Amino acid sequence: MGSEGGLHPRIGQRKVSSCPECGSANLVEDYEQGEVICRDCGLVISEHALNQGPEWRAFTKEERDERGRVGIPTSFSIHDKGLSTVIERVDRDAYGRQLPLSTKLEMLKLRKWQMRTRVHSSEDRNLAQAMAEIDRLADKLHIPPSLKERAAVIYRKALEGGLVRGRSIAGIAAASLYAACRLSETPRTLKDMAEASRMRKKDIARCYRLLLRELNLKMPVEDPIRCVSKIASKAGIDMKTQRRAIEVINMAKEKGVIAGKDPMGLAAAAIYVACVLEGEKKTQKEIAEVANVTEVTVRNRYKGLKDALSINA
Repeated sequence: MGSEGGLHPRIGQRKVSSCPECGSANLVEDYEQGEVICRDCGLVISEHALNQGPEWRAFTKEERDERGRVGIPTSFSIHDKGLSTVIERVDRDAYGRQLPLSTKLEMLKLRKWQMRTRVHSSEDRNLAQAMAEIDRLADKLHIPPSLKERAAVIYRKALEGGLVRGRSIAGIAAASLYAACRLSETPRTLKDMAEASRMRKKDIARCYRLLLRELNLKMPVEDPIRCVSKIASKAGIDMKTQRRAIEVINMAKEKGVIAGKDPMGLAAAAIYVACVLEGEKKTQKEIAEVANVTEVTVRNRYKGLKDALSINA
């Protein structure tokens, strides 16, 4: 009988709840034929029934929840969560015809007042500026939208807790994005944040420690394996050498020699060990510059790995 619909189809605007022939409430709607049918006696109760459902299809609960809405989804990375309307700068109507001058002036006035009503309080202005900064940093550092949303939530909590008052909005925004990266173990350093935000690394670090302390954020220990691909791609290191570096880190984990070590410095040292073992010509200085660590750090970590793993390199 085609696809089955709801158990309460309509005839016109009147809801049909039972079959007039047998009194059964077991009714289905055949959307392909446009008929309302009783499943017990087979009576066609109505023809040309309208499909009251949506025009899209969904095959999972998540897909149904995502599509079953009106308008754009709410987003924490927009200062008003995307719930307000936006009047764009357009000079044509829906049919593409040029608007008269009087209508243009009226629309410009409406747009001006609409923008003022969207950002009418100091908190809204603060959020608008912070969300724009987080969006700019995320775009510059190639950070995915999910992390941008997480950073926006952290900033909103900081604003509610009064942590932004008297401090730089850009600093708290950069620290929130860095905290979101640390929580998801995404390899982005404080130096990356400082270069993208045009702020001093020390200022972002101070704001980051404030967020950790006041918001009680628990950071996972970063895995140095995640840093290998980042360093190797910047240094132009072969994939075979990268795999060897990961093997070196895994062996160091088994020996228990990586506890308390900086993940980026350890990854840089493992890459240098792999380069020596694979015969790829890279100096400690080149790898240290790419990894944003000192050459002394790479040298010390290299010696530690070489002694712990008994590597003849």
